[in-house]
Amino acid sequence: MTAGMSQVRKHSGSYAMRRGLLCTVAAFGVWTAGTIGAAPEAVAADIRSKQWYLDAMRAEDIWKSSTGEGIKIAVIDTGVNSSTSSLKGQVLKGLDATESEGEATDDYTGHGTTMAELIAGTGKGGGLRGLAPGAKIIPMRIATKDFKRKVGNEWDEAAAIRAAADSDARIISMSIGNQFLEYREQEAVQYAQSKGKLFFAPVGNSGNKDNKREYPANYDEVVGVGATDRNGKVAAYSQHGDFVDIAAPGNDIPRWCDESFTKYCVGNGGTSAATALASATAALIWSEHPDWTANQVLRVMFESAGRGDDWKPGTVSNYLGHGIVRPNAAINRGIGKPGDPNLSPLTNEKTGGTVPGKAGAPSAPASSQPPKPKPGSDATVAGSSKSTSDGGQLGLIIGIGAAVVIAVGAFVVVRKRRSA
Repeated sequence: MTAGMSQVRKHSGSYAMRRGLLCTVAAFGVWTAGTIGAAPEAVAADIRSKQWYLDAMRAEDIWKSSTGEGIKIAVIDTGVNSSTSSLKGQVLKGLDATESEGEATDDYTGHGTTMAELIAGTGKGGGLRGLAPGAKIIPMRIATKDFKRKVGNEWDEAAAIRAAADSDARIISMSIGNQFLEYREQEAVQYAQSKGKLFFAPVGNSGNKDNKREYPANYDEVVGVGATDRNGKVAAYSQHGDFVDIAAPGNDIPRWCDESFTKYCVGNGGTSAATALASATAALIWSEHPDWTANQVLRVMFESAGRGDDWKPGTVSNYLGHGIVRPNAAINRGIGKPGDPNLSPLTNEKTGGTVPGKAGAPSAPASSQPPKPKPGSDATVAGSSKSTSDGGQLGLIIGIGAAVVIAVGAFVVVRKRRSA
């Protein structure tokens, strides 16, 4: 199977093809470590040993420099249960955008709570440890088909995005998508960009099926996130195309089994989990450089992402985008230059470039300078340069036991909306 590699996108019109014609074709494999939809496997109460990706990313080294402290992330999902042992004290006041019965902290599937824990969980009580445990979560609840709607807001996702844009959150993480462009949602996404937010969304889990474009990932202002396995290879289900901007681990990821919050399961968290980890990566970088804009944080994420040795400079993979997130490379090794605070690395077009919470304030004088390397650089981390193909072996193997290949089922949702 081949994967298209395309040049960084430039637009002549709104929502045009995000990368244009394919200009380079490279050999690229798709691996079947598991599929979305298989029955989950229960695991022990202490789930930390299953979080292989934290070791691959050298999280302990990262946390010596940054834990995401001072960064708030709006999680638009099925709700976030703030009473789990790992999220106590981590969840701020949010919004129930469904305008129905319940609150933003009433998670009706467990999906949103899992995403929040993957981002900012403390790991207390044997719970999930988030990649950015110093960050805080602002929950925004929207409806999926699993939600028993009586009366409420039909345009809840647009309302949630606007509320997130108006909140103190710097990052919006939305691990739910659908195959339809919705103009209210599109306008809300554009509004969020105007407020200086950094928006992540999953590209979807039908890469080995119909592979249809999904929103909000396909909007130009949103970072589309693909999923990889523990070998640094693209997951078979992860959708591909010019809407993929970056990738993160998605296979063998622990999750809450259901809304009862009695046990964790291990399976393929899909591009949902990958989105949460990409959002957490942004939080770690932004916490270290609070005067940067969303454009600068994202540019450093792109430039520090893991790529294969034969990955042609200036090209972007239709499977892994700019590569696999490497927060340690950005934070402790100083890889990546923030560049122009007002230029979007997604579109190469000018944006407001404001720092959330500092609207209208000029960028700090040092904002155009690359981060300084710190001692203790990582020799082999997620996305290191050990590759034999585009996005192939990227250094994610760290000697953990055999991969669990039980998968997590994706939720079919309102207007075909689903958690990815």
